[in-house]
Amino acid sequence: MLTRRIIPCLDVLDGRVVKGKKFQKLIDVGDPVELAARYSDEGADEIVLLDISASLESRKPFFSLVTDVAKHVAIPLTVGGGIRALDDIISLLRCGADKVSLNTVLTDDPFLLGRAAERVGTQALVAAIDVQRRNGSWTVHVKSGTEQTGRDALEWAKTVVDHGAGELLITSIDHDGMKKGYDVELLAKLSTLVKVPIVASGGAGTVQHLLEALSVGRADAVLAASIFHFKEISIFQLKQFLSAEGLPVRL
Repeated sequence: MLTRRIIPCLDVLDGRVVKGKKFQKLIDVGDPVELAARYSDEGADEIVLLDISASLESRKPFFSLVTDVAKHVAIPLTVGGGIRALDDIISLLRCGADKVSLNTVLTDDPFLLGRAAERVGTQALVAAIDVQRRNGSWTVHVKSGTEQTGRDALEWAKTVVDHGAGELLITSIDHDGMKKGYDVELLAKLSTLVKVPIVASGGAGTVQHLLEALSVGRADAVLAASIFHFKEISIFQLKQFLSAEGLPVRL
């Protein structure tokens, strides 16, 4: 069986890692290079590094920061924010990223995935989908959750996979930062629709929440921020718990 992955997320604003609730009320939690290095040393399986204002401000990705972080981690690095073209993807990979996370740009140009897959392979392409639940269905939001697209999240997930996404990063805006658990129902539905790995994001508060996302939600990886940033749960303790529950993890 493939091991389940534990992935700390670093949301970066103005060069600092921040964390909020439902994408709002952001507070400063530290330096991205220092936090990434700490998580790498503590046994994280990957790091996700996101520039959360680049798309809103129509800025290019933070290439220099990616280079700095990549020098300090010994695990795969996924980078997102501000990507508008194939050249941005290639440049980020050259800076040290192992995968790129695409979100806002795909609503305008989903075919970017196909063009990029020909150059870098689908394994380097993550489609990030930020969703909000309304009346029993899930809608896609872009630009750091500030803009609703009207797209159905389940249909959009199938679309981006068909275009070449090798992985999905699914974030529930409703659950983000609330520490009440992931949207397990959404994860379970997605796992039956697509045949690529799913990374669950939004809602981690206890080890049980991560277990539920991986078991009931059938996610392939869990992403978390607050519980790691504020040292509420250690990565090692989490992995020991998941292993004791019968899930394969890298110890």
